Amino acid sequence: MRPNRPAVGWSGRSPQPSPPGGVILDVGNGLGTQDCLIAETSRPRRLVAVNITEWQLTVGKDRLRQAAAAPVAGDAARLPIASQTVDGIISVEAAFHFRSREAFFAECYRVLRPGGVLSISDISAQRWPVTPAELLAGLTQLRVFGLRRTMAVTAGQIAAEARAAGLAEVQVRRCGERVIAPALRLTAQRLKNTTAAPAGQHAAARLLLWQVNLLWQRQIIDYLLLRAIRP
Repeated sequence: MRPNRPAVGWSGRSPQPSPPGGVILDVGNGLGTQDCLIAETSRPRRLVAVNITEWQLTVGKDRLRQAAAAPVAGDAARLPIASQTVDGIISVEAAFHFRSREAFFAECYRVLRPGGVLSISDISAQRWPVTPAELLAGLTQLRVFGLRRTMAVTAGQIAAEARAAGLAEVQVRRCGERVIAPALRLTAQRLKNTTAAPAGQHAAARLLLWQVNLLWQRQIIDYLLLRAIRP
């Protein structure tokens, strides 16, 4: 994997959301933190939260109820949704956990109606770690978050997989300076002000934070937004 600039530009236009009153999937919705915001901004006729981890659907049931979202246990790489029945798909910081981005994009193409919109946020790996510190940081993060090594790909490769699945007008924007950088600063400040946690846990958290900061500062990882349309 080589360092690369995004193969896809960003038009600068404000992304057009799915038409109000449509059907929206939130794929890999975690604990449902974002579902109320999705419901408020997109005003879907039906919001469906898909998650392969059933206990997360259970823990987040109050948020889902507030968002009027229907919980569905299912795999992002094999969505339990009928073909061409969805107007919009949203996935927030989840695609790097999926079994295969390629399979996920193919499923998005299948379930979206023509003109349907896919919008995701994701983490890209812009180059392989080289130094011992970089290698240790990268391997630790993969292990801690249970990620497959094959999911560490560049922004350009992620865009290419979306196109290969048949999606059109694929736009990618790398924006780690607006997401990763402030998140690291906020986490560091919270750790500095935290005294209740056991010393061992505090030290482990600081080490993990240092490793993520190393990967970010050395331009190994980045944060990206991807938008595409089902032709």
